Amino acid sequence: MKDLAIVFNPCAGLKRANKYLPEIIRMYEDHGYEISLYKTGKCGDGKFIVKEHASKADIIICIGGDGTLNEVISGMIDSGAEKPIGYIPAGSTNDFANSLKLSRDIMTAAKDILDGEPREYDVGCFNGKYFNYIASCGAFTKASYLTPQPKKNTIGHLAYILEGMKEIPNIHPVHLNVEANGRTYEDDYIFAAICNSTSVGGILTLNADIVNMSDGKFELMLIKTPVNITQLGQIVIALKNQDYDCDMIDFCSSDKFIIQSSRKVDWTLDGEYGKGNEKVEIENLHNAIKLIVNER
Repeated sequence: MKDLAIVFNPCAGLKRANKYLPEIIRMYEDHGYEISLYKTGKCGDGKFIVKEHASKADIIICIGGDGTLNEVISGMIDSGAEKPIGYIPAGSTNDFANSLKLSRDIMTAAKDILDGEPREYDVGCFNGKYFNYIASCGAFTKASYLTPQPKKNTIGHLAYILEGMKEIPNIHPVHLNVEANGRTYEDDYIFAAICNSTSVGGILTLNADIVNMSDGKFELMLIKTPVNITQLGQIVIALKNQDYDCDMIDFCSSDKFIIQSSRKVDWTLDGEYGKGNEKVEIENLHNAIKLIVNER
């Protein structure tokens, strides 16, 4: 029998995966797996569990949101085990799962792992800390880690939007100097993101023809500070049309970014808090993990 370790976050999203857990376990047992179940209770548990148990498992399955998956992937990289990871998305937003085209139905996602194949994907390294799909700062990025869990569990993704609206009176631009692809981008920006996903916060989407999650590069998006309604309109139209050839947006793809800011800026990494510094180095770790996907 193969050993299958499940890392389960019982507080993820609307807790919608909880009632399916016994059925998921039975299904995997019926397919010849010996199951070890590990429940997370606090931040960091997923990383610790995987570091401790990855070497003994044939497959690791994560049931939770983007934050839980971040911990599982971080633990896998630190363990050096290089085992395939299956992901059953059960969070409030599931940006990364949307980019992977994973099913939003819990049991379908669980079954797709049985029928899927491991694929290699890039991971980001942010001053030594890993992220799966996005590192961002500026407008609305705090909402993902400041939204209380009970509110997430009650109203789901809407909770992020409501929390983000509270930031509007306090949005202040930050002066950034970004080195990428041999070029320097410098201006006052209200939003900055380095991402490997077509979905950002469940609101902003990137052109799928541009994003390749295994090409060794991330996409950089910098949104300049609008000083009048015309510039604001340019930004809105450009984002809606996924047209990044706009005077108010700096956009490129690169495998490494060096970012210097006018002050210490806090970041969000896969929806979790990332302590900021005046200098940040972000590097693409090419094909650092194996995720099981069903390309049906």
